[in-house]
Amino acid sequence: MPKHIIVTLPGDGIGSVVMTQVLRVLAAAGFDAGYVHGDIGWEFWCREGNPLPDRTIELIRKHKVALFGAITSKPNDEARAELDPPLQGKGYTYSSPIVGLRQLFNLDICVRPCKSYKSNPLNFVRRGKGDSLEEPFIDVVIFRQNTECLYSGVEWTSPPEQVYKALMTHPKFMENFGNVPVEELSISTRIFTRRATERILSAAFEHARKFGYKSVTVCEKPNVIRETSGLMWKMAREIQRTLYPEVRLLNTNIDAQMMWLTKNPEDYEVIVAGNMFGDIASDAFAGLIGGLGFACSAQYSSDGIAVFEPTHGSAPKYAGYAIPIVNPVAMIESACMMLDYLEEKEISSRIRKAVAAVIEEGKVRTYDMMRMNGRPEVIQNGAASTIQMTDAIISRILK
Repeated sequence: MPKHIIVTLPGDGIGSVVMTQVLRVLAAAGFDAGYVHGDIGWEFWCREGNPLPDRTIELIRKHKVALFGAITSKPNDEARAELDPPLQGKGYTYSSPIVGLRQLFNLDICVRPCKSYKSNPLNFVRRGKGDSLEEPFIDVVIFRQNTECLYSGVEWTSPPEQVYKALMTHPKFMENFGNVPVEELSISTRIFTRRATERILSAAFEHARKFGYKSVTVCEKPNVIRETSGLMWKMAREIQRTLYPEVRLLNTNIDAQMMWLTKNPEDYEVIVAGNMFGDIASDAFAGLIGGLGFACSAQYSSDGIAVFEPTHGSAPKYAGYAIPIVNPVAMIESACMMLDYLEEKEISSRIRKAVAAVIEEGKVRTYDMMRMNGRPEVIQNGAASTIQMTDAIISRILK
């Protein structure tokens, strides 16, 4: 019997491409695991009217740990149009299966590390004194609350009467929207709870303490979004004061943070935010270390379920190429986060060292690392394929 059982969720588009390659890397590194495939994504929406079938939910519930590739999501009208004919007009409504997984299993803590690789040609560079060029080393870990905020799904177009009446009790709504016909209103709610906010803040502070980071930055907007962002900032101050006094607590507004991350990104260490602002901040910092081809993530529940995934999308046009061209590093790094979670840190360390060595050597680079547009001809123009990049990493592991 294998030591670990992992549910693999390739999903759509390039999800299957990067999943195949990461399993090769894990095998080469000696990871003792069995893999169980889970159906998820667009194919099952079109064929069954459900992109997250119950059978997949049961697999994750049973085995607890999943590796996820990527999924395709489209607006409701487009999604309904692609349903198989027998399902048309049956009232099916598309919702993102990864968002569904987060809410179903309460995967409320999302961790997104953004760390520079030496000699990555896509690393952030700025102009320094005397027209010199500086390449600051970036090591930021973003903690994103993963189940609430604007992603909670509590929203309406043309809200029902009881919702409209409730909103009309708020003086700001009455003043600014009281004369707007209800059929012209679309409303999304931003919900924070004290329990979930405490969990994400505590996770961020604990990570800082465990790994020697000196600061935690709350990245929200409490000067304007006073109730929800204000709750997070108030709770962060209390948690820091009573439990983590040795960790410096900082406060940035999300808009200002987008400016500062290109001025002094090396000053930030652990960042914590709600769902929407955490999503924005993590993609922005990922851009400083090479983009989504290097962006990994982990999602954890309070009862031992964990899902690991790259943060890039499914990029379906690339999946159809005869030779796959996408960068597999984000998927490989996500698998390393899984290995750390499973206490297989020696294996994850060897894989990370191999990835770092390939990038530093610079002989094998995918199209994004060569600043090419993602077209099939990039292979003829010197870019490494997905498979060649994986081969190079495996070769380093086996040395």
